[in-house]
Amino acid sequence: MSDLHPSQDHEPIMQKKERYKHFLDYFTQNFPEPETELHYGNPYELLVAVILSAQCTDKRVNMVTPQLFERFPDPESLAASNAEEVFTYIRSISYPNNKAKHLVGMARMLVEQFNSEVPSTVEELQKMPGVGRKTANVIASVVFSMPAMAVDTHVFRVSRRLGLVPVTAKTPLAVERELVAHIPKSLIHKAHHWLILHGRYVCTARNPQCFQCPLSPFCKYFEKNVKIDVFHS
Repeated sequence: MSDLHPSQDHEPIMQKKERYKHFLDYFTQNFPEPETELHYGNPYELLVAVILSAQCTDKRVNMVTPQLFERFPDPESLAASNAEEVFTYIRSISYPNNKAKHLVGMARMLVEQFNSEVPSTVEELQKMPGVGRKTANVIASVVFSMPAMAVDTHVFRVSRRLGLVPVTAKTPLAVERELVAHIPKSLIHKAHHWLILHGRYVCTARNPQCFQCPLSPFCKYFEKNVKIDVFHS
């Protein structure tokens, strides 16, 4: 079976269901209304911010966008500019040359093909320069509360560590499909934030805070790695 489709684990199905139940119960009770940490005032601003955030921290993006949005408050003003000018505002962001070109191209397509309105579907969003599947899913999820799961490095890492997805899910698309198949549609747009924030502050890539993590009792990574280390120490 292709790993681009929900996989059949060797793990008992009830055990997987229980992992999802614990995950969803904890976050719905403790963080019922999660939000992106990117600063924005409307869908256009969020789209710009998400394009800038690729391989860059939200903190750095939030330092740059106030002046950028002051100069380019709408798609029309950005579309009328050029990559050279946009670059001067985002030079401290990763890959500023490419992102400057993408932002201008995106704005022009917004104006010319979408009547300056950010489209709501993942398919239409992906037509724009600089908008891949992950970015499109973020916009669909955050702005339109659609059941779209954007898989960044945090979502990929945390979902695999917790055991929400199998080790055979080796691509972002495979992880996305696994999560969407097991999380209720009404919670997918929230679960996206839960996984990101948990990965950013608790289940970090290096030195995850397993002993402070409220999810460790049903975490596969903790069960297989941390418990063993403690036992042998």
